[in-house]
Amino acid sequence: MKHGPAAIACILLLWAMTPAAPQGVATRNAAPAARSAASGQPFPVSLVDVAERAGLAMVFVCGNEEAKRYIVEANGSGVALVDFDNDGWLDVFLVNGSRLEGFDAGSAPTNRLYRNQRDGTFVDVTRGAGLARSGWGNGVSAGDYDNDSFTDLFVTYWGKNVLYRNRGDGTFEDVTDRAGVSGSVEQWSSGSTFIDYDRDGKLDLFVASYLRFDRAKTPLPGSGPNCDWKGVPVFCGPRGLPFGGAALYRNRGDGTFEDVSERAGIRAVSGYYPFTALAVDLNEDGWTDLYVACDSSPSLFLRNNRDGTFSEIGIETGLAYNEHGIEQAGMGVAAGDLDGDGRLDLVKTNFSGDYPNAFRNLGRGIFEDIVLRAGLAVNPQFVGWGVGLVDLDNDGRLDLFQANGHVYPELERQRRGESYRQPRLVYRGLGGGRFEDVSAAAGPGVAARMSSRGAAFGDFDNDGDVDVLVMNMGTRPSLLRNDNTSGNHWIEVKLEGTKSNRSAIGAVATVEAAGSRQTAAVASQSSYISQNDLRLHFG
Repeated sequence: MKHGPAAIACILLLWAMTPAAPQGVATRNAAPAARSAASGQPFPVSLVDVAERAGLAMVFVCGNEEAKRYIVEANGSGVALVDFDNDGWLDVFLVNGSRLEGFDAGSAPTNRLYRNQRDGTFVDVTRGAGLARSGWGNGVSAGDYDNDSFTDLFVTYWGKNVLYRNRGDGTFEDVTDRAGVSGSVEQWSSGSTFIDYDRDGKLDLFVASYLRFDRAKTPLPGSGPNCDWKGVPVFCGPRGLPFGGAALYRNRGDGTFEDVSERAGIRAVSGYYPFTALAVDLNEDGWTDLYVACDSSPSLFLRNNRDGTFSEIGIETGLAYNEHGIEQAGMGVAAGDLDGDGRLDLVKTNFSGDYPNAFRNLGRGIFEDIVLRAGLAVNPQFVGWGVGLVDLDNDGRLDLFQANGHVYPELERQRRGESYRQPRLVYRGLGGGRFEDVSAAAGPGVAARMSSRGAAFGDFDNDGDVDVLVMNMGTRPSLLRNDNTSGNHWIEVKLEGTKSNRSAIGAVATVEAAGSRQTAAVASQSSYISQNDLRLHFG
């Protein structure tokens, strides 16, 4: 076979963008992009961690914090800001993990529910609410699946998943078996989202499973090409481990669900390690689609065909790979209108040595990655997880918050220029799809170094600005109170379905003011396997 000059150039380019050595996770050793000139405007927001004084005392457990022997110990969990008792104040639900060595009887950590006391503090109501479950918890999504006006919870696990029905009296009931949504005990479920895919007014359920993890069949750190990070022996995977999958459950309306994964086309998709699942209308046809951020494999755009089926069209729409057509280690995803054109764009976080994605919606479900010109390619040294497109300073332009943290604690001892505990990032929205890094000016809660995972966004103190709840490996969560001195106006909108599902999940709202237009969608899960406030916030 002969290659012409163009073919040779193409081969050389692809070779240059490929990692020099095999890794267990996708990366491309990207250097920071050049930074644009600073706007010169002070950032009026300081994010301050008030978790301790607020009473959020739970310590997240996810294996050994000194060394991770298996990938199941590394990915952490999600968090949720939900108003479970309908008093107009956001409560906190935290998903906890476990450890492979197990615990003595009665001492295993559990998930926690904290009720908002409306004075800046929270009280632990976990046991009384019936949510004190132990195990390898991962993600959480929220929605009113039975349309009784109280928000229900779905929690994913390595093992059996759990659907909690909110009774409306401050307690929850485990209805998993009756509903038929437990999944397989062998699976390691990650992302999930409620979605009314058939527009019958009842919330259905989509569940993604990261991979099939069997400790007995998983190699030990350093035992192969997928068990090494830049010369440091680390846990194996996800590459080299069995791929995960997904399931779609249709709500029958009688408290039970039907597994329609096969006929809906969900099972036809294979070869991926899915994390966060996001249900929004990406092609503006009025039907909710699914986007799934995938680790070290192509991410998925499952288009709703409006007939009960989905088609995976990530490659042809520009949402599967980065701007060079290379798979990435996707973690979290957020939807929002980056450029004010009324269309929902996406931002996806990735592993270190890579940039996030800023997928601009060009219309009709076609996307372009504008991460370089957006100014978001300046911090590839961090492993990104939870992410939110939120207006932190109420200036009418979306800002971006990113939670970071490495997966290899061994790096702290090896001193290879990377750290396990990493600061957060805040980018101020400048309009037109452009951002500037203002992390250094965004307060002590951003500068704090943690190995963070899930993040949820909402106004927990009802003072008119968006706060941030963050999961931190091996310690308590961060509750980042937004101390915003801008004086800008704001509005928060709670949508309630009448013909549609009561939670209004999938609905899109547009606000026009002062000559600008803002568009936002109500979503069940986003960020990194976490649940944001179901209210929409506009500055």
